[in-house]
Amino acid sequence: MSGSNSSDASFAHAASRPPETRADSPLAFTVHSMPSTGEAMAQAEARQTRSGRWKMLSVLLVCAAPVIASYFTYYVVRPEGRRNFGELIQPQQVMPPQAMVTLLDGKQEPLEQLKGQWLLVSAAPAACAAPCPDNLYLQRQLREGLGKEKERMDWVWLVTDDAAIPADMQSGLQQATVLRADPALVAQWIRPAAGQALADHIYVIDPMGNWMMRFPAHMDRKGASRAKRDLERLMRASSSWDQAGRATEAKP
Repeated sequence: MSGSNSSDASFAHAASRPPETRADSPLAFTVHSMPSTGEAMAQAEARQTRSGRWKMLSVLLVCAAPVIASYFTYYVVRPEGRRNFGELIQPQQVMPPQAMVTLLDGKQEPLEQLKGQWLLVSAAPAACAAPCPDNLYLQRQLREGLGKEKERMDWVWLVTDDAAIPADMQSGLQQATVLRADPALVAQWIRPAAGQALADHIYVIDPMGNWMMRFPAHMDRKGASRAKRDLERLMRASSSWDQAGRATEAKP
């Protein structure tokens, strides 16, 4: 019994002592200090900021996806041998923010009222010397040539001075959007090719107000036919997201 009592006493003494740990023991661990309240709040705010930025980026990508997809379809996924007649503008030029234009009756309106439709744009002084009359005629014919899709495109003449428009031209402009715009304002948005004048071209603007294409100067009948094919492809490529008319009809 004495041996048993001795064993029991040794067991009790051992059980009452904390276990010895060695640095290389698998059970050894280190207790790290907890971050302060200020550090924890800063880390939480940083995580929220990163999360908010990702959410904002996701929203922007979702909004831009249809437009990106249509341009990708038009410019990248193309049949072999296709060549665009119009010159693609890279980078695209955004519509000048808070810019104002003047209606023929003298009333001022924001340029942004033109957003929401594809636009065929020409720019020239009111006297409309050559090639202005040809471009206005081609704008009308190109739009009419789109058939039922023509309601998705407006043709616009930006008059770059304050002179009166010739009376014999006014009847032919019934379906056009005619606006007076400061030449300096126009130059912030659309520009001619090297060696050409602003009035020499017809320009294409997408529904978000971005200048994205310029047709060659002084188009002949063959060139107009090729320009029409470009516009038809643009209409097909954007048909999934662009509808006729603007969200709020504020056309002048």
